[in-house]
Amino acid sequence: MIAVRRRIVLVGLLAGALACVGQVARAAPSEAERARIERLIAFVGGQTGLKFVRNGSAYSPADAARFLRGKFDKMGEHVNTAQQFIDEIGSRSSTTGQAYQIRFADGRSMTAAQFLGDELKRMDR
Repeated sequence: MIAVRRRIVLVGLLAGALACVGQVARAAPSEAERARIERLIAFVGGQTGLKFVRNGSAYSPADAARFLRGKFDKMGEHVNTAQQFIDEIGSRSSTTGQAYQIRFADGRSMTAAQFLGDELKRMDR
């Protein structure tokens, strides 16, 4: 009887572990989507004449790219596509909910979601 219970417990644990592994495997972006996300981050880092505004503070494009890469490293398992990266990671603060802004040297500004979305559209042409 104890052997049967032990077997049932082990089978249950194995099934639970396999379910978790399956969820993690499905949650990570594919290599192609990861490459698109990396291109978006590199695009931000390569900009000149603009500031990335996050929670009221302005950052250089290089600092913004480092920040987005770090956020993607921490939260990337929650996105499967480059568009999800924009929506979930690159467009607003996960702490305050405040939208990230792009401020251009001429005073114009736009949301980071639009800025990254426009670049994603350009990449996909």
